[in-house]
Amino acid sequence: MAGIRDVAASAGVSMATVSHVISGKRSVSAPTRAKVEKAIKELGYRAHPGAAQLRSGRTGTIALVVPTLENPFYPLVAVGMQDVLIPREIMLTISDSNGPGRSENTLRHLISRRVDAVVAAPFGLTEAVLEELHTAQIPFVTLGRVSADGGDLVHTDDAAGAREITDHLLDRGYRKLAFIGGEEAAVPTKQRLEGFVRAHQLRALDLRKHQIAYGSFTREGGRNAARELLTKRERPDAIVAANDLIAIGVLDAARELGLRVPKDLAVTGYDDIEAASLVSPALTTVENPAREIGRTCARLLLDRLDGEVSEITRTIGLSHRLIVRQSS
Repeated sequence: MAGIRDVAASAGVSMATVSHVISGKRSVSAPTRAKVEKAIKELGYRAHPGAAQLRSGRTGTIALVVPTLENPFYPLVAVGMQDVLIPREIMLTISDSNGPGRSENTLRHLISRRVDAVVAAPFGLTEAVLEELHTAQIPFVTLGRVSADGGDLVHTDDAAGAREITDHLLDRGYRKLAFIGGEEAAVPTKQRLEGFVRAHQLRALDLRKHQIAYGSFTREGGRNAARELLTKRERPDAIVAANDLIAIGVLDAARELGLRVPKDLAVTGYDDIEAASLVSPALTTVENPAREIGRTCARLLLDRLDGEVSEITRTIGLSHRLIVRQSS
């Protein structure tokens, strides 16, 4: 492969001049630039990315840390990030941090590898590790909660979305609603439960402990929690699930128990993953714009890396949308 020395010899200029033409950081006269660009084309020269990284102190890599890749919501966030990063020739690395302590360990590993920036979902994160990112001067964005100083935040109003979908069921005449969350301590569970509870409070409707269940943000978690709720004497007539995978598990349990959806039981989800429109009956849910969330995160990080922002912390709120389908 031709090197920068070969280009300089062919164009009759110094290697420094070739470097200035490639980087664009210093002005070069038009005739000289033309000679260098001609030599680059004729020789098929391509700059080695490692050299540029050594000069800039960057790795050309941004990391996305998510609780699980089994939930289609997070891969779609990654697709949105790539929409923005690929044109800039920046690589995205994705880490599944599912498991006790894995989020912190993953982030500390990324810090040691000196990735250029990080997007992290809040599952299992602590302020301490977020502060470590800040201290290492690695720009970061957190999803769905207030971040430490120096980091940005991208979120949707989960509580408002859950309240809206609960209101939808109450407006349809359902009165014995139950809620199934993922892990009890998870931020999305707390926020979506908050909306469910608030919808009842605003209508002065009683809500009892047996109407709230927890599991995991998985189809199996939804199926297991629904079986328990649906075999009780006071069976709910509608279930609000904290995400679509849980809701699909509820549909499984209803089918196993011979319940018709929505005649015997209404079911709703959250996120609007692709499977929500493919199951039978199609799932009423809240659209959580995963791809646009990813694009927004990437743009915020590029602004930081390009030095185009001075604010300590920026917060971007994206809108949600209720999607009514056959399950309610």
